[in-house]
Amino acid sequence: MRRIESCFQRLAEQKRKALIPFVTAGDSSKEVTVPLMHAMVEAGADIIELGVPFSDPMADGPVIQKACERALAHGTSTHDVLAMVKAFRERDSETPVVLMGYLNPVEALGYENFAKAASQAGVDGILLVDLPPEEALEIKPVMDAYELDMIFLVAPTTSDARIKLIGKAGSGYLYYVSLKGVTGSASLNVDEVAGRVETIRNLAQLPIGVGFGIKDAESAQAVSRVSDGVVVGSALVNQIAANPDNPEVINQSISDILAAMRNAMDQ
Repeated sequence: MRRIESCFQRLAEQKRKALIPFVTAGDSSKEVTVPLMHAMVEAGADIIELGVPFSDPMADGPVIQKACERALAHGTSTHDVLAMVKAFRERDSETPVVLMGYLNPVEALGYENFAKAASQAGVDGILLVDLPPEEALEIKPVMDAYELDMIFLVAPTTSDARIKLIGKAGSGYLYYVSLKGVTGSASLNVDEVAGRVETIRNLAQLPIGVGFGIKDAESAQAVSRVSDGVVVGSALVNQIAANPDNPEVINQSISDILAAMRNAMDQ
């Protein structure tokens, strides 16, 4: 059983929901990322989404766009991101790691080279926000061969037919984008999320993680009641932006946010 599937199965048995933090690899420096990953797990993270820096992150709002800029300013490459995952695996062989980003860096390496390197590093899944399932026919068999889950996005506007298609094409979990727009935007309507998640459950047989709009323990708790996982990104990246030269403060402030979310979600 793959790590992501095992994680959701274990949580379901415990009647708990997955806490899935997102940070951009190399933000605010290459040295920050691996210790931060461990700190997030210690604070209650179940799965880590690690952003691969990209020069044109069109699906992201200004918070994560600037995180990419900071990471790229320090020369963070896709190879560096894989090296970070490999270093993380020296101490943690259980926590699933999903690389989240854009198709271009994967294409630049080549599907086979990327999949092999990611698998060897200890990556569990990839989420390419600009790759719809209809266009993943070439890459998916390669990722499957290296036991890398392909995770796809579902939007509030996604049709029932496409949800079925995404459910069949993807593995690991589905990422439900709870808001229209870019990351870090607008406010969350939990009732709307609940209704949409119920629809997705009836059409796809995968766990559902909900992201966009999760800002604090209260919103994490509310969303965890209607989903299988809660994805939090911009609220954490803001802490890095506020303390770019202080890794200890970054680790502590992000740990505090995640610990509060974990406690609220488990109540």
